[in-house]
Amino acid sequence: MRVVLVQPPRPYWPYTSEGDNFLLQQALPALAGALREDPGIEVHVIDCMPLHLGWRSLADELERLDPDVIGCGENHALYASEALRFFRLCKERCPRAFTVAGGGHFTNLAHRYLKAGSDIDAICIGEGEQTILELVQELGNKDPDLGKVDGVAWFNGEEMVRNRSRKLIHDLDTIPLPAYDLLPMHLYGRSRYLFSPGGSTIHHSRGCVSKCSFCAWWTTMADRHYDSDGKAVLRPRWRSKSVGRVFEELEILYHRYGKRGYVWVDESWNIDPKFNDAFADEMLRSGMKTKWFAFMRADCIVRDEKKGILEKLIRSGLSHILIGVERAEDDTLSMLDKRFYTGGVAREALDIFKRRYPDVFVQATFIVGVKDESPESLQKQLDMAKSIDVDFPAFHPITPVPGTPIFDEAIREGHITEDDFDDFDWLTPVLDSKYMTRHEISAALYDMNKELVNNRWLLKGLTSRVDYKRDMYIWFTKVSALMALDAVKRKINPFKVEHYQNLVTPHWYER
Repeated sequence: MRVVLVQPPRPYWPYTSEGDNFLLQQALPALAGALREDPGIEVHVIDCMPLHLGWRSLADELERLDPDVIGCGENHALYASEALRFFRLCKERCPRAFTVAGGGHFTNLAHRYLKAGSDIDAICIGEGEQTILELVQELGNKDPDLGKVDGVAWFNGEEMVRNRSRKLIHDLDTIPLPAYDLLPMHLYGRSRYLFSPGGSTIHHSRGCVSKCSFCAWWTTMADRHYDSDGKAVLRPRWRSKSVGRVFEELEILYHRYGKRGYVWVDESWNIDPKFNDAFADEMLRSGMKTKWFAFMRADCIVRDEKKGILEKLIRSGLSHILIGVERAEDDTLSMLDKRFYTGGVAREALDIFKRRYPDVFVQATFIVGVKDESPESLQKQLDMAKSIDVDFPAFHPITPVPGTPIFDEAIREGHITEDDFDDFDWLTPVLDSKYMTRHEISAALYDMNKELVNNRWLLKGLTSRVDYKRDMYIWFTKVSALMALDAVKRKINPFKVEHYQNLVTPHWYER
């Protein structure tokens, strides 16, 4: 059986570019590693983004490989249209191939995509390594029975069939090592300034202990079963690899591929203090000289500081964190199911870095455009962002991603349809609030960002004594200048709000 796993061409966010920081999509080497445990399966991986492989070239490459099974996953609703275009292409150029979708988006909307005329033959629901391996093995049989494979939804010619839910992998150390050798590792993280040198993604944990109402990341790795009406019932679940297993992967990335900058894609990197402590000790013992970024929970930061763990993590290479402050008001945090952040714990965590670890680059995100948003409540978010004085504050409009209560409510109230995903970029407001239209929220966001990201802010960063911080500001300046120059070339006002929200299509996209 020949299997091809693909990330198709796609536009990129304005502050990302094909030349600086395309990073490895974790699912590709993880699924490839699981598949090639079976010697009867031949695995190929095509990541179009670092290869600059456009749609026509991708079609030719698929036809040349002539696969039996083609897989494509998507976690971002934003890129659903690219994934669907890809599956149409598969049916046109490789009509005998069995097409498999995966990832959070297709997991949460399987009912939408598995129907008559669909270009998707099956969807792996939730965690994928064991599911895709068993599915491909079953497809290799003379008379395959898809009903035998847990964690799969498929179309039987008349209706969608959802098989029994697959149990989550209990011990993540049992998962085969990622198949990094099947990917163009030298093309990831090539920026001189951002996540350098040779940045790579990595993760040690899956899932989350919380279920914030705006977040779909935790749902893919949740305990999942279906009630009598076919509705998914999810329970948050968090699991971690051992420190020893994590260092197996780190040593491959560090020694074989020369990666020194790491972007941990865990939803919450610092849940378990025992792991955090042991990881810091092992990193210090290893002698690896690294700089790494992680998403961290504020309450766990406060806890680890009291235990003496945070100081060791910073000595081990922690150079850049992102904390989801989300809102200034406790009542809105509770409404978003983020009650563990009430009582000012985010401010307390940020103050720790300001007082004790000023060399760490600190990002803080706020969610705006919530149901009760008004000009007055937006001002509260801006006032808090000014008062915490982090390196990079960011305001993101709330986005009703499939799999979240906010999505269910938006569908129920008719604010969106299941076709409205092209603007789900966390930059463009897609919902009105009670007191503001989405266009008013968009204009307010632009003004808020101008108040924070200004010449004074930029000069402070560019003159920082900390190399990592200075590089981040140089990168921001460089990308902003290139964006403005591109706008002028295309006769677009570089100061127009939409210019900094629209996705950018790479020049090789159709090639």
